[in-house]
Amino acid sequence: MGVTFLPQPLPDPYDDFMYRHLQYYGYFQGSGPGFLWSRGEPCAYQGEHLESFSGSLSKECFLFPLIHFLTCCMTLSLVSLSVFAPLLVRSRQLLYNSDDKADRGAPRLREPRELFPILPGWGPVQAPRWPVECEVIQEKVRHIEWVPPEPEYFYQPTGNEKVPEIVGEEKGTIVYQLQSVPTEGSYFTSSRVGGKRGAIQQLAVSLCGPEDDTLLFESRFESGNLQKAVRVDTYEYELTLRPDLYTSRHTQWFYFRVQNTRRDVPYRFTIVNLLKPRSLYAAGLRPLLYSQRDACSRGVGWRREGGDIRYYRRGGGGAGRPRYCLTWTARFPHDRDTCFLAHGYPYTYSDLQGYLRAVARDPAQARLCKLRALCRSLAGNPVYLLTITNPAPGPRQAAAKRAVVLSARVHPGESGGSWVMRGFLDFILGGSPDAQLLRDLFVFKVVPMLNPDGVIVGNHRCSLAGRDLNRHYRTLLKDAFPCVWYTRNMIQRLLEEREVLLYCDFHGHSRKNNVFLYGCSSSDHKRWLHERVFPLMLSKNAPDTFSFQSCNFKVQKSREGTGRVVMWRMGIRNSYTLESTFGGSTLGSKRDTHLTTEDLKALGRHICDTLLDFCDPDQTKFIQCLAELMELVHQEIHKKLSELGQDRNLEESWSDIHLSDIESSTSGSDSSLSDGLPAHLLNRAEKIFQKKKKKPLQTRRQRNAHYHNSSLTEIRFPGDMPGGARFATTLQKQLAFPKHPENGSSSAGTQGRARLHQVVLPQDSTREPRGFTLRTHKGCLMAGPPHRLPHVPVSHGPSLPLRTWPTQPCLRDLGSRRGP
Repeated sequence: MGVTFLPQPLPDPYDDFMYRHLQYYGYFQGSGPGFLWSRGEPCAYQGEHLESFSGSLSKECFLFPLIHFLTCCMTLSLVSLSVFAPLLVRSRQLLYNSDDKADRGAPRLREPRELFPILPGWGPVQAPRWPVECEVIQEKVRHIEWVPPEPEYFYQPTGNEKVPEIVGEEKGTIVYQLQSVPTEGSYFTSSRVGGKRGAIQQLAVSLCGPEDDTLLFESRFESGNLQKAVRVDTYEYELTLRPDLYTSRHTQWFYFRVQNTRRDVPYRFTIVNLLKPRSLYAAGLRPLLYSQRDACSRGVGWRREGGDIRYYRRGGGGAGRPRYCLTWTARFPHDRDTCFLAHGYPYTYSDLQGYLRAVARDPAQARLCKLRALCRSLAGNPVYLLTITNPAPGPRQAAAKRAVVLSARVHPGESGGSWVMRGFLDFILGGSPDAQLLRDLFVFKVVPMLNPDGVIVGNHRCSLAGRDLNRHYRTLLKDAFPCVWYTRNMIQRLLEEREVLLYCDFHGHSRKNNVFLYGCSSSDHKRWLHERVFPLMLSKNAPDTFSFQSCNFKVQKSREGTGRVVMWRMGIRNSYTLESTFGGSTLGSKRDTHLTTEDLKALGRHICDTLLDFCDPDQTKFIQCLAELMELVHQEIHKKLSELGQDRNLEESWSDIHLSDIESSTSGSDSSLSDGLPAHLLNRAEKIFQKKKKKPLQTRRQRNAHYHNSSLTEIRFPGDMPGGARFATTLQKQLAFPKHPENGSSSAGTQGRARLHQVVLPQDSTREPRGFTLRTHKGCLMAGPPHRLPHVPVSHGPSLPLRTWPTQPCLRDLGSRRGP
């Protein structure tokens, strides 16, 4: 209990009573009656529990004083709050606008402090929480940051790369294998720091002696995901990657450790269970290698290493999904070294915690950056939210600031997004004049790691719900997808307070080189092409890494649940996904070279520069970019029309064309196939939403009536079609009638084959029709105004989809002329 000071005596009739009983039960140590309240000194309470009483003390003697003690304490609390509140309550949470007591005005609450107890500079950092099925080794894996002094060029294929035959464990020897990996069919239940309870098993083989040159594998650390290693030759190993937990898919990211290496020996590694048919490894990408001895002695970190690289389809994959293999050779620099191999530059959850702890330790940065816990993930790991801005001189200036929202690592295997985020944070928290200006203009809301659980366990794409979070930004399942639900909720509340100028989610791309953006095309003609200005400006600020030609602004149906589309539909016009390649650049001075961590961090700084250009009060750059975009789009439209065989002058109407028609679909992800309820809800959903089986129709008459009703279809075209337009359309639909409607006899012409009906809409209407109707009657399709067609009962069976007529021309219609 806390210590309470009372400034004046408080007469109390229970003074002696309370003294005796508190002293008897060991809760008070004083010198005599009246000491508790009359002397105005602090009460000394013992923080011990009640000791066991002797048998001579009856139950009534114990309960009676205890009940009186609790009653008196409650009474004293109420009296103290009502009488002595003005004297005793002293809070540092209330702030006044002035120090003058006469001119203080209404108080306001101080900004909450220390709401993030795991990140103060003096406190311990909370260890990551793992699912209880995962074994975790005790060693902490840390890597130094290092930039190669020379460019690291792509691997140049010779055409003679070896394609090893996959022999498996039947002819090889298993030297490492994870036990009981949770796959599809199971689901996440609970987590704890350190993962699985009990002793850590020794999964790697034991060496027979100093001459044994078997590699020792390990991946039970943060972001590691090797499942099995099979030794098929002296220096040749087949590797199986662990799928994302609670799924059977998404094998691309790899990160593991090897020990007991031999110097300058060409080891061959072959990953045997990749799923994507295309990869940058076929275009020169090389894996990453990290030597522990080089890092300690020479300060050398991650570097590209690998030769004889081949990405190919695995033969004999069976009836399931095809498997693909990646094979390469690597040479280790030292004997008996500890080395790591990875798909991309790792950036773990602990790395982020260490960076944010350094920010909290720095007084200058801590003043600019407020650290909060946005929510907790399924495993209980905090999802960090950073609010970065300069203190405003007044509330009006603070409310006038616009917001910028940035996030990263919704896909845990795309570690390049974290390095871009690091570069952005380093710049925006710095002391440069540009950073000062950005903080004066904007409020930055940053979620640096959206999927900490997936990053910790080494997933490539999913969370512990077994689903891709970047397909669930529209979700209502807060408990199943807390990270994206709270992010969307935070942005919704932010939009109510201020305008959000830009939203950008940092990703990585495995099939394209360079860096580029995915955006959304606006339907507002006053802001036509405006969403493309920021990407074009970014390409001019980072010409050696960013490719505007690779940008895409098409909104696909399979991407409706992504962050950029959901935020765009919420009202953020400039909503993007930043894709940074796992490979390298094909542009400028960095042509045919891999991107380093410094290149990725530089891209974060270029985003800050582009924000300043985009919001410059002098609109010269903006207007120049807009004019350049119009010329580029004009060229693309003419190119598209020439492919369709059209020669049309578009000087007056070309700006009304749907830009999505000249763009291809975005590629690089098939994760939309994994969209759906989380794994732990699938069984419940099947029971809840399971449809009852329809009762079979008993009589032939019932069956005939059912077939007849299902064959009647009505389609209404909208009534806003221009009346004087002369057009013709052809509708082809397969109809099969088991019985003719008139005589009930079987129609041989419609049995067992499809009948094609051609319908020409009437052209003799001189006034604007209210709508055309298409009906089936007597085995034929009829079209025309409703009052000219014979009456047919409207069917409640399946109907053809409604056709919508475009209000503005698009390339589809210019090519086929099938619209009004």
